[in-house]
Amino acid sequence: MTFSIVARSADGLAHGVAVASRFLAVGAAVPAAEAGVGALATQSYANLAYRPQGLTLLRTGTSAADTVAGLTAADPGRATRQLGAVGTAGDGATFTGAECHEWAGGTAGDGYAIQGNILTASDVVAAMEAAWLSGAGTAPLAERLLAALRAGDEAGGDRRGRQSAALLVVQHAMGYGGTSDVVVDLRVDDHTAPVDELARLLDLHALYFDKPDPARLLALTGDLADEVRALLGGPSGDLDAALASWAGVANLEERMVPGSIDPLVLAELRRAGG
Repeated sequence: MTFSIVARSADGLAHGVAVASRFLAVGAAVPAAEAGVGALATQSYANLAYRPQGLTLLRTGTSAADTVAGLTAADPGRATRQLGAVGTAGDGATFTGAECHEWAGGTAGDGYAIQGNILTASDVVAAMEAAWLSGAGTAPLAERLLAALRAGDEAGGDRRGRQSAALLVVQHAMGYGGTSDVVVDLRVDDHTAPVDELARLLDLHALYFDKPDPARLLALTGDLADEVRALLGGPSGDLDAALASWAGVANLEERMVPGSIDPLVLAELRRAGG
């Protein structure tokens, strides 16, 4: 009832899951990931116990293939299950039970596993794999996962239609303020175009939570400093402190760099000031 991809980044530091389905709040059921450990997706007649159990196995160094084999072998309902997993190294692994609704199947390779059931055709999985492989080394993991999910959606996706989608990415200390391992955790629970909506949310996430590109930072001096001070209402004190205070209210604090301003922050400030 779902199509998904589980994968790790090219450098092996990040792991994540992207999933879409004609199912309410698919993000509440399918994905699981742990920084430095791996990721998995449980679907079809999902066994949600696979999530903690699978991460436990991966945490001990069990390969993705052995994790999938162990979980499904111990499950009397395995014929109705679908499962994908990826660890910190090697190939991902995917499993499709013999009683999953057609079309159902999956594919796996170095650092990824893709699977789906009740799909329009096998083309969905093939399109996802092609999109994933074409993005190697060119984009952050969240963007690559979303690109693969979009390719599956455009190839037909769930043959019953569209309802929900989710994206989860983890990496050690790369979440908000460096205090979390959760880099991206976005869900579209009930929407007529959930993958498109997920893409919109990821764009907003990048604005609010990505770190600024050092090469694009603008020195907060001269005419630019005067403009920023005026847009902030003419504070007489420290400009960095005044800008940081405004950014905290605007939810742009992750883009603050003392002595500089991110062009995206400047655009938001000008928009607010205008």
